[in-house]
Amino acid sequence: MLTTNDVAKVFDTILSTPGMNEMVKIDLKISRKNVLLLNHVIERGLSAKEDYKSLSLLSSVTEESLQELKVLADECLQKAGLTELSEKLNTLGGGK
Repeated sequence: MLTTNDVAKVFDTILSTPGMNEMVKIDLKISRKNVLLLNHVIERGLSAKEDYKSLSLLSSVTEESLQELKVLADECLQKAGLTELSEKLNTLGGGK
């Protein structure tokens, strides 16, 4: 059985393979509900990186890549017209 460290090394190796930094265009049709949920999951995952840095697979991911993921989540909200709703929901939930 692989240890967390072994899994992190495999994950890091996959991210380092040629072509992984190439841009791809993805055309999605997704419900507004799922856009809101996707944004929440991304934000939660990014905040968990700080809490569990040594245990997380994300510990090997660059800050630049994490920032790109945050921008993607924000763009999805903006395109779905849910930015303001998401902000209000975060205020109600205490930002959780």
